[in-house]
Amino acid sequence: MKATRIFSVILSAVLCTTALTACGGKKNQLIKVGIINNDPNESGYRTANDKDLKATFTKENGFDAEFRYSMKNDVQINDAQKFIQDDVDYLLLSAADMAGWDTVLKDAKKAGVKVILFDRTIDADESLYEASIVSDMDKEGETAVDWLKGQNLPKYEIIHLQGVMGSAAQKGRSGALDKTAGELGWTIVKQQTAEWSAEKAQQIVQSVIDSKTSFNVIYAENDDMAKGAVAALDKANISHGVGKDVIIMGFDCNKWALKELKAGNWNYDGQCNPFQSSYIKDIIDKLEKGEKLAEKRIVMNEKGFDAAQITDEDVETYGIGT
Repeated sequence: MKATRIFSVILSAVLCTTALTACGGKKNQLIKVGIINNDPNESGYRTANDKDLKATFTKENGFDAEFRYSMKNDVQINDAQKFIQDDVDYLLLSAADMAGWDTVLKDAKKAGVKVILFDRTIDADESLYEASIVSDMDKEGETAVDWLKGQNLPKYEIIHLQGVMGSAAQKGRSGALDKTAGELGWTIVKQQTAEWSAEKAQQIVQSVIDSKTSFNVIYAENDDMAKGAVAALDKANISHGVGKDVIIMGFDCNKWALKELKAGNWNYDGQCNPFQSSYIKDIIDKLEKGEKLAEKRIVMNEKGFDAAQITDEDVETYGIGT
Protein backbone atom coordinates (compact mmCIF):
# COMPACT_ATOMS: atom_id res chain seq x y z
CA MET A 1 0.00 0.00 0.00
CA LYS A 2 2.82 2.39 0.88
CA ALA A 3 4.54 1.67 -2.46
CA THR A 4 1.27 2.40 -4.28
CA ARG A 5 0.93 5.76 -2.54
CA ILE A 6 4.53 6.66 -3.37
CA PHE A 7 3.96 5.75 -7.02
CA SER A 8 0.79 7.87 -7.00
CA VAL A 9 2.66 10.91 -5.63
CA ILE A 10 5.44 10.52 -8.20
CA LEU A 11 2.93 10.17 -11.05
CA SER A 12 1.04 13.26 -9.86
CA ALA A 13 4.27 15.28 -9.78
CA VAL A 14 5.17 14.19 -13.31
CA LEU A 15 1.72 15.15 -14.60
CA CYS A 16 1.95 18.56 -12.91
CA THR A 17 5.30 19.19 -14.56
CA THR A 18 4.36 18.15 -18.08
CA ALA A 19 0.69 18.99 -18.55
CA LEU A 20 -0.13 22.30 -20.22
CA THR A 21 -2.35 23.67 -17.48
CA ALA A 22 -1.96 21.14 -14.70
CA CYS A 23 -1.85 22.19 -11.02
CA GLY A 24 -2.17 25.89 -11.82
CA GLY A 25 1.50 26.21 -12.78
CA LYS A 26 2.62 28.29 -15.80
CA LYS A 27 5.34 25.91 -16.97
CA ASN A 28 4.89 25.04 -20.66
CA GLN A 29 1.73 27.10 -21.01
CA LEU A 30 1.33 29.09 -24.18
CA ILE A 31 1.77 32.84 -23.76
CA LYS A 32 -1.48 34.51 -24.76
CA VAL A 33 -0.91 37.46 -27.10
CA GLY A 34 -3.37 39.88 -28.69
CA ILE A 35 -1.95 41.64 -31.73
CA ILE A 36 -3.55 44.79 -33.17
CA ASN A 37 -2.25 45.94 -36.52
CA ASN A 38 -3.29 47.96 -39.54
CA ASP A 39 -4.85 46.22 -42.55
CA PRO A 40 -2.24 43.91 -44.17
CA ASN A 41 -3.52 45.07 -47.57
CA GLU A 42 -2.65 48.68 -46.74
CA SER A 43 0.75 48.37 -48.41
CA GLY A 44 3.62 46.01 -49.19
CA TYR A 45 5.26 47.18 -45.97
CA ARG A 46 2.22 46.17 -43.92
CA THR A 47 1.93 42.81 -45.67
CA ALA A 48 5.56 42.07 -44.79
CA ASN A 49 5.07 43.29 -41.22
CA ASP A 50 2.02 41.04 -40.70
CA LYS A 51 3.76 38.03 -42.27
CA ASP A 52 6.78 38.55 -40.02
CA LEU A 53 4.59 38.65 -36.88
CA LYS A 54 2.66 35.54 -37.89
CA ALA A 55 5.87 33.61 -38.52
CA THR A 56 7.13 34.38 -35.00
CA PHE A 57 4.05 34.26 -32.77
CA THR A 58 3.14 30.62 -33.32
CA LYS A 59 2.20 27.75 -31.04
CA GLU A 60 5.51 26.10 -31.97
CA ASN A 61 7.27 29.14 -30.50
CA GLY A 62 5.13 29.05 -27.35
CA PHE A 63 2.45 31.60 -28.19
CA ASP A 64 -1.32 31.59 -28.48
CA ALA A 65 -1.70 34.65 -30.73
CA GLU A 66 -4.84 36.31 -32.04
CA PHE A 67 -4.76 39.08 -34.64
CA ARG A 68 -7.09 42.02 -35.20
CA TYR A 69 -6.82 44.54 -38.04
CA SER A 70 -8.13 48.03 -38.69
CA MET A 71 -7.00 51.39 -39.99
CA LYS A 72 -9.51 53.13 -37.68
CA ASN A 73 -8.50 54.10 -34.18
CA ASP A 74 -11.91 53.53 -32.59
CA VAL A 75 -12.05 49.98 -33.96
CA GLN A 76 -8.54 49.27 -32.70
CA ILE A 77 -9.43 50.63 -29.26
CA ASN A 78 -12.48 48.35 -29.06
CA ASP A 79 -10.34 45.38 -30.10
CA ALA A 80 -7.78 46.24 -27.44
CA GLN A 81 -10.45 46.35 -24.73
CA LYS A 82 -11.71 42.93 -25.86
CA PHE A 83 -8.21 41.50 -25.65
CA ILE A 84 -7.86 42.90 -22.11
CA GLN A 85 -11.19 41.31 -21.14
CA ASP A 86 -9.97 38.02 -22.61
CA ASP A 87 -7.00 38.10 -20.20
CA VAL A 88 -4.21 38.14 -22.74
CA ASP A 89 -0.72 38.20 -21.26
CA TYR A 90 0.58 40.72 -23.82
CA LEU A 91 -1.07 43.31 -26.02
CA LEU A 92 1.00 44.19 -29.09
CA LEU A 93 -0.10 47.42 -30.73
CA SER A 94 0.54 49.28 -33.98
CA ALA A 95 -1.82 52.22 -33.57
CA ALA A 96 -3.73 53.73 -36.47
CA ASP A 97 -3.61 57.11 -34.71
CA MET A 98 -1.20 58.37 -32.08
CA ALA A 99 -3.90 59.88 -29.85
CA GLY A 100 -6.64 58.40 -27.65
CA TRP A 101 -4.89 55.42 -26.04
CA ASP A 102 -4.56 56.51 -22.40
CA THR A 103 -7.69 54.74 -21.11
CA VAL A 104 -6.80 51.48 -22.87
CA LEU A 105 -3.26 51.50 -21.51
CA LYS A 106 -4.44 52.26 -17.97
CA ASP A 107 -7.02 49.45 -18.19
CA ALA A 108 -4.34 47.07 -19.44
CA LYS A 109 -1.98 47.98 -16.61
CA LYS A 110 -4.75 47.51 -14.04
CA ALA A 111 -5.53 44.09 -15.50
CA GLY A 112 -1.88 43.03 -15.54
CA VAL A 113 -1.66 42.99 -19.32
CA LYS A 114 1.75 44.04 -20.62
CA VAL A 115 1.63 46.37 -23.63
CA ILE A 116 4.35 46.49 -26.29
CA LEU A 117 4.20 49.01 -29.12
CA PHE A 118 5.53 48.11 -32.53
CA ASP A 119 5.96 49.98 -35.80
CA ARG A 120 4.43 53.23 -34.52
CA THR A 121 4.62 55.41 -31.44
CA ILE A 122 1.63 56.83 -29.59
CA ASP A 123 0.99 59.92 -27.45
CA ALA A 124 1.06 58.34 -23.99
CA ASP A 125 3.22 58.26 -20.89
CA GLU A 126 5.99 55.66 -21.22
CA SER A 127 5.08 54.20 -17.83
CA LEU A 128 1.89 52.80 -19.40
CA TYR A 129 3.67 50.36 -21.70
CA GLU A 130 6.62 47.99 -21.39
CA ALA A 131 8.55 48.85 -24.54
CA SER A 132 8.31 50.13 -28.10
CA ILE A 133 9.98 48.76 -31.22
CA VAL A 134 9.44 51.47 -33.78
CA SER A 135 10.66 53.30 -36.82
CA ASP A 136 11.80 56.88 -36.27
CA MET A 137 9.27 58.48 -38.61
CA ASP A 138 10.59 61.98 -37.91
CA LYS A 139 14.07 60.88 -38.95
CA GLU A 140 12.69 59.15 -42.05
CA GLY A 141 11.12 62.43 -43.10
CA GLU A 142 14.22 64.47 -42.27
CA THR A 143 16.47 62.09 -44.25
CA ALA A 144 14.20 62.34 -47.28
CA VAL A 145 13.87 66.12 -47.12
CA ASP A 146 17.62 66.56 -46.65
CA TRP A 147 18.12 64.51 -49.81
CA LEU A 148 15.59 66.68 -51.67
CA LYS A 149 17.28 69.83 -50.43
CA GLY A 150 20.56 68.48 -51.76
CA GLN A 151 19.17 68.30 -55.30
CA ASN A 152 19.52 72.12 -55.47
CA LEU A 153 16.59 72.57 -57.84
CA PRO A 154 16.12 76.09 -59.29
CA LYS A 155 12.56 75.91 -57.93
CA TYR A 156 10.61 73.50 -55.78
CA GLU A 157 6.97 72.88 -56.75
CA ILE A 158 5.82 69.84 -54.83
CA ILE A 159 2.81 67.55 -54.88
CA HIS A 160 2.65 66.12 -51.38
CA LEU A 161 0.72 62.84 -51.08
CA GLN A 162 0.07 62.14 -47.40
CA GLY A 163 -0.69 58.87 -45.66
CA VAL A 164 -3.52 58.28 -43.19
CA MET A 165 -3.80 61.50 -41.21
CA GLY A 166 -2.75 61.29 -37.57
CA SER A 167 -0.62 58.18 -37.96
CA ALA A 168 2.99 58.35 -36.78
CA ALA A 169 4.24 57.74 -40.32
CA GLN A 170 2.18 60.60 -41.73
CA LYS A 171 3.14 63.00 -38.96
CA GLY A 172 6.86 62.29 -39.23
CA ARG A 173 7.07 62.36 -43.01
CA SER A 174 4.75 65.35 -43.38
CA GLY A 175 6.33 67.32 -40.54
CA ALA A 176 9.80 67.31 -42.07
CA LEU A 177 8.55 68.52 -45.45
CA ASP A 178 6.27 71.18 -43.99
CA LYS A 179 9.08 72.57 -41.83
CA THR A 180 11.65 72.80 -44.63
CA ALA A 181 9.18 74.10 -47.19
CA GLY A 182 8.27 76.89 -44.80
CA GLU A 183 11.88 77.75 -44.04
CA LEU A 184 13.13 77.70 -47.64
CA GLY A 185 10.07 78.98 -49.45
CA TRP A 186 9.30 75.77 -51.34
CA THR A 187 5.86 75.70 -52.96
CA ILE A 188 3.49 72.89 -52.03
CA VAL A 189 1.15 72.98 -55.02
CA LYS A 190 -1.05 70.20 -53.62
CA GLN A 191 -1.09 68.57 -50.19
CA GLN A 192 -3.70 65.88 -49.67
CA THR A 193 -4.07 62.48 -48.06
CA ALA A 194 -4.34 59.50 -50.39
CA GLU A 195 -4.59 57.19 -47.35
CA TRP A 196 -1.71 54.98 -48.60
CA SER A 197 -3.74 54.13 -51.73
CA ALA A 198 -2.25 54.03 -55.25
CA GLU A 199 -5.65 54.66 -56.81
CA LYS A 200 -6.36 57.75 -54.70
CA ALA A 201 -2.86 59.06 -55.34
CA GLN A 202 -3.35 58.69 -59.10
CA GLN A 203 -6.59 60.63 -58.89
CA ILE A 204 -4.97 63.46 -56.91
CA VAL A 205 -2.04 63.80 -59.31
CA GLN A 206 -4.38 63.62 -62.29
CA SER A 207 -6.39 66.51 -60.84
CA VAL A 208 -3.21 68.61 -60.60
CA ILE A 209 -2.29 67.73 -64.18
CA ASP A 210 -5.78 68.64 -65.36
CA SER A 211 -5.55 71.99 -63.58
CA LYS A 212 -2.34 72.70 -65.58
CA THR A 213 -0.53 73.58 -62.34
CA SER A 214 3.25 73.41 -62.63
CA PHE A 215 5.12 70.84 -60.45
CA ASN A 216 8.49 69.12 -60.48
CA VAL A 217 8.51 66.95 -57.32
CA ILE A 218 6.14 64.26 -56.04
CA TYR A 219 6.73 63.48 -52.38
CA ALA A 220 4.64 60.39 -51.65
CA GLU A 221 4.61 59.05 -48.10
CA ASN A 222 4.62 55.42 -49.23
CA ASP A 223 5.58 53.41 -52.32
CA ASP A 224 2.03 52.58 -53.34
CA MET A 225 1.09 56.26 -53.55
CA ALA A 226 4.26 56.97 -55.54
CA LYS A 227 3.22 54.17 -57.90
CA GLY A 228 -0.20 55.73 -58.35
CA ALA A 229 1.36 59.13 -58.99
CA VAL A 230 3.63 57.67 -61.67
CA ALA A 231 0.62 56.05 -63.37
CA ALA A 232 -0.95 59.49 -63.72
CA LEU A 233 2.31 60.93 -65.11
CA ASP A 234 2.67 58.09 -67.61
CA LYS A 235 -0.91 58.57 -68.79
CA ALA A 236 -0.14 62.25 -69.43
CA ASN A 237 3.25 61.49 -71.05
CA ILE A 238 5.12 63.44 -68.36
CA SER A 239 8.66 62.17 -67.84
CA HIS A 240 9.87 61.22 -64.37
CA GLY A 241 12.96 59.92 -62.63
CA VAL A 242 16.66 60.62 -63.04
CA GLY A 243 17.28 63.60 -65.32
CA LYS A 244 13.59 63.89 -66.18
CA ASP A 245 10.84 66.45 -65.56
CA VAL A 246 9.50 65.20 -62.21
CA ILE A 247 11.36 63.84 -59.18
CA ILE A 248 9.63 60.81 -57.62
CA MET A 249 10.03 60.09 -53.90
CA GLY A 250 8.53 57.19 -51.97
CA PHE A 251 8.91 55.36 -48.65
CA ASP A 252 8.99 51.72 -47.47
CA CYS A 253 11.49 50.10 -49.89
CA ASN A 254 9.30 47.45 -51.47
CA LYS A 255 11.52 45.41 -53.78
CA TRP A 256 9.49 46.44 -56.83
CA ALA A 257 9.95 50.09 -55.83
CA LEU A 258 13.71 49.71 -55.43
CA LYS A 259 13.82 48.14 -58.88
CA GLU A 260 12.08 51.28 -60.23
CA LEU A 261 14.71 53.31 -58.41
CA LYS A 262 17.56 51.24 -59.83
CA ALA A 263 16.09 51.67 -63.33
CA GLY A 264 16.08 55.45 -62.86
CA ASN A 265 12.30 55.77 -63.02
CA TRP A 266 12.19 57.02 -59.42
CA ASN A 267 14.70 59.21 -57.61
CA TYR A 268 14.50 58.37 -53.88
CA ASP A 269 13.02 55.76 -51.56
CA GLY A 270 13.14 55.91 -47.78
CA GLN A 271 13.44 52.69 -45.82
CA CYS A 272 10.87 51.63 -43.24
CA ASN A 273 11.86 48.31 -41.66
CA PRO A 274 8.88 45.96 -41.09
CA PHE A 275 10.79 43.09 -39.49
CA GLN A 276 10.19 43.77 -35.81
CA SER A 277 8.89 40.46 -34.45
CA SER A 278 12.26 39.08 -33.32
CA TYR A 279 12.82 42.21 -31.21
CA ILE A 280 9.35 41.85 -29.67
CA LYS A 281 9.89 38.16 -28.91
CA ASP A 282 13.23 38.95 -27.26
CA ILE A 283 11.53 41.50 -25.02
CA ILE A 284 8.78 39.04 -24.07
CA ASP A 285 11.39 36.36 -23.29
CA LYS A 286 13.18 38.76 -20.96
CA LEU A 287 9.97 39.86 -19.24
CA GLU A 288 8.89 36.24 -18.75
CA LYS A 289 12.22 35.55 -17.02
CA GLY A 290 11.78 38.61 -14.82
CA GLU A 291 14.76 40.35 -16.38
CA LYS A 292 15.03 44.12 -16.60
CA LEU A 293 15.01 45.54 -20.12
CA ALA A 294 18.21 47.28 -21.16
CA GLU A 295 16.23 49.83 -23.16
CA LYS A 296 12.57 50.73 -23.33
CA ARG A 297 12.62 52.15 -26.86
CA ILE A 298 14.25 50.32 -29.74
CA VAL A 299 14.50 52.30 -32.98
CA MET A 300 14.89 50.32 -36.18
CA ASN A 301 17.99 51.10 -38.22
CA GLU A 302 16.87 52.65 -41.53
CA LYS A 303 18.33 54.57 -44.47
CA GLY A 304 17.38 56.37 -47.66
CA PHE A 305 18.28 55.24 -51.17
CA ASP A 306 19.25 57.44 -54.13
CA ALA A 307 18.72 56.21 -57.70
CA ALA A 308 22.25 57.33 -58.59
CA GLN A 309 23.83 55.16 -55.89
CA ILE A 310 21.59 52.13 -55.28
CA THR A 311 23.05 48.73 -56.22
CA ASP A 312 21.54 45.36 -57.14
CA GLU A 313 22.79 44.11 -53.76
CA ASP A 314 20.81 46.90 -52.03
CA VAL A 315 17.67 45.85 -53.90
CA GLU A 316 18.06 42.23 -52.79
CA THR A 317 19.13 43.06 -49.22
CA TYR A 318 16.66 45.80 -48.35
CA GLY A 319 13.77 45.21 -50.72
CA ILE A 320 10.50 44.05 -49.12
CA GLY A 321 8.58 41.28 -50.85
CA THR A 322 9.27 39.92 -54.30
